Amino acid sequence: MAKKQGGRLLSSAGLVNYYDSEDRRAIHISPVTVMIVAAVVGIVIYALDLML
Repeated sequence: MAKKQGGRLLSSAGLVNYYDSEDRRAIHISPVTVMIVAAVVGIVIYALDLML
């Protein structure tokens, strides 16, 4: 039987590994900003729905 290369378990096939990285080129958005933008978009959609 051949050895499996890479050292990953068979049960993790298809799963993606995520790592915490401090990449300075990455876009960083605070959770508060995301919530505010989501609330504004929701209010705008609700207002447009009331107009029609």
